[in-house]
Amino acid sequence: MRVVDLFAGAGGFSTGARLAGANVVWAGNHWPLAVKYHAANHPAAIHACQDLHQANWSQVPGMDLLLASPACQGHSRARGRAGRETPAQDESRSTAWAVVSCAEYHRPKTVIVENVAEFLTWALYPAWKTAMQALGYRLTENVLNAADFGVPQSRVRLFIVARLGGELTIANPELEHVAASTIIDWNAGNWNAIARPGRSASTLAQVCEGRKRFGKRFLVAYYGREKGGRDLAKPLGTVTTRERFALVDGKHMRMLGIEEIRQAMGFPAGYILPSSKKAAVHLLGNAVVPEVAKQIIQQVKAAG
Repeated sequence: MRVVDLFAGAGGFSTGARLAGANVVWAGNHWPLAVKYHAANHPAAIHACQDLHQANWSQVPGMDLLLASPACQGHSRARGRAGRETPAQDESRSTAWAVVSCAEYHRPKTVIVENVAEFLTWALYPAWKTAMQALGYRLTENVLNAADFGVPQSRVRLFIVARLGGELTIANPELEHVAASTIIDWNAGNWNAIARPGRSASTLAQVCEGRKRFGKRFLVAYYGREKGGRDLAKPLGTVTTRERFALVDGKHMRMLGIEEIRQAMGFPAGYILPSSKKAAVHLLGNAVVPEVAKQIIQQVKAAG
């Protein structure tokens, strides 16, 4: 199975395809850093660093499967209240049209699009869906949690599967959830005293509440909807493009490390990432979970 990966990022979709036995032949992304590390981990693929709005699809090899992760920032709840959209968010949402353009030119049998679930509420989603259907694709919309696929992270994402010749609804394996504690190295990282000068009152309040709920060891989210700590017996919350989770151990705490975040995303050991933590976290937080991609692609292959 020949695969093309649009908006390839750190390579989560491509890694899942490779784990499923597929051959990634081409990958494109507009961010040079992402292309650099995708190429380091997937050297057999042809790489293009460009705005995919402007892609010349005649220069992209033929494919059986098209994977695409259009920008999600314009759809995510993290963008703020409705009515505060910006031109940059409009441009972010418009990246999805590159999928239609590529599918029109190449007509791969299957297209899989990953995004946040809010993609379905995009004002232009009905038009986007109609455009894909006009090309002969039948679509299913699958909202899936990575934790159900055996990944130690609760990460809900939409996977649209578009097929020529018939629909394919992805089966949710509903595996037993893996605890966040399985990715923690208690001997790693730079620990700091919780009570050090300058610690914010909101962080101290979260730690205090976390101690009441979970005892000595637990997680704290620096932003998002989680308040008062997170149980290490549950999967990690959603990894994002900025450092989010701190680990508490008694009177000390530290941020999760790159290796722990890599494991939470399910990238294989030895996957090449930037030495800069900020860059590595951005790439990982923006990625598709490889294990989810693998199992979806396996189901696509089984369907023929």
